[in-house]
Amino acid sequence: MPFQRSSGILLHPTSLPARGGIGDFGPAAHDFVRFLGQARQGLWQVLPLGPTGAGNSPYSSISAFAGNPLLVSLERLAERGWIDAKHLKSLPEAVSAIDYQQAGAVKLPLLQSAAKNFLQQGNDSARQKFRRFQEENRWWLDDFALFEVLRQKYKGAPWNSWERGLARREAEALQKARAELGPELEISAAIQFAFFEQWRALRQACARYGVRILGDIAIFVSYDSADVWRHPDLFYLDSDLQPTVVAGVPPDVYSQTGQRWGNPLYRWDVMRARGFDWWIQRVRWALMQCDIVRIDHFRGFEKYWEIPAADPTAVSGLWQPGPGDDLFHALRHALGDLPLIAEDLGYITPEVHALRERFQMPGMRVLQFGFGNPGAHYYLPHRFHSNTVVYTSTHDSDTTLGWWRSGVTDTERRAVRAYFGPKVEEEVHWAFIHAAASSVADLCIAPLQDVLGLGSEARMNIPSHADGNWMWRYQPGALSQEAAERLAALIAITDRDAHLAGAGQQGQEEDFAA
Repeated sequence: MPFQRSSGILLHPTSLPARGGIGDFGPAAHDFVRFLGQARQGLWQVLPLGPTGAGNSPYSSISAFAGNPLLVSLERLAERGWIDAKHLKSLPEAVSAIDYQQAGAVKLPLLQSAAKNFLQQGNDSARQKFRRFQEENRWWLDDFALFEVLRQKYKGAPWNSWERGLARREAEALQKARAELGPELEISAAIQFAFFEQWRALRQACARYGVRILGDIAIFVSYDSADVWRHPDLFYLDSDLQPTVVAGVPPDVYSQTGQRWGNPLYRWDVMRARGFDWWIQRVRWALMQCDIVRIDHFRGFEKYWEIPAADPTAVSGLWQPGPGDDLFHALRHALGDLPLIAEDLGYITPEVHALRERFQMPGMRVLQFGFGNPGAHYYLPHRFHSNTVVYTSTHDSDTTLGWWRSGVTDTERRAVRAYFGPKVEEEVHWAFIHAAASSVADLCIAPLQDVLGLGSEARMNIPSHADGNWMWRYQPGALSQEAAERLAALIAITDRDAHLAGAGQQGQEEDFAA
């Protein structure tokens, strides 16, 4: 669906300078929302918010529905009596990079203690609200809580290695586990309650400034996830519950062996026979948490690369047909017009563009991609149409300044100077932001790293590199009044702030556990 002309900033909440070793939904998040308001930004784009698995990637989650406990603010919980503030003194101050192991070791025991305290001593109104949350979300919450607690019991071992009855979800084994692990299951559910209530409070704060949330869902799910454990029939698994084929992309100019992601592939025939009910639940839930949703690897809905699970690379895979129009007709029938964005970067066939266009989903253009050769000009503003989302850079690319300093070829450097003028290198990141904002694209997004003019040290992710990703955080005090005013002036002159009329008239943020 077409979107109203607006502008926003990409920043994953983990990158906020919160205490505890990782960004969260606490005071720093609300400070960032105020910065968005001052900068006249209408969008805050986040990456997937689920609990991460191996590698700490937001795109590799152990649940398509649950929230990441590490994003829960202990400071907010202390304000509401879940935990005594004196226990938070052990939390490390904000630092430049995330140490996930340390953050988990410090925060998770405190979160569990806070949840236990809430369950035992929380006021009646808050606990009634928690019970309501449990009832309304039982369709995903019960299985996720059990999966998470069993995962802890088995010390992180994948679910197919658990006791046979649990791995195969035999009724007697599940009933016994729920009875034995009752208190731990309640704690897990209470932490999810805290996550979604804090996220709701943050969205209310955004609404007061006219800011909408642009969320993100990965097309595939992780094998070691509550989703595959709960719905093995929806995936290509063998009799031992191991994947027979996995996801990835074929060899290209960037990799001679392609990319073997390892996610189990969907049995689209089974999903189609069930009316795509799991996908309808997933998209409905995502749109309950966000105003707009970006779907990663949209290309896979038209055709996806199927790799034999036993193969160590993606070389011998083959293209298989995706669900195509059938899925999106089902989603539209169930949910109405869909405020979805298609991530359609890389090698995209005419059939993929046609699928996206039939459902009026905007695709993505990244300015960095536009200068290599004449075919790359597709990514430059003079080739845009309005139903487009333009980015200066993305979470998977280098920052604009980092790219300019060390990632750009001589051909690209000459092309950038020709396009923007010889003085572009004085503030190349702002040149890109200006070009994106002044384009005809309905939506314009810049990562915060580009707004702050940061180099490669602030890069979020290097695809296919296992270590060192998802660690960047901005420093306290980095959000300057000068940057806010400069963005606000740009938004005004490029007519991207009409949607902000009336912002600030919404109700006050609700105290979720009062």
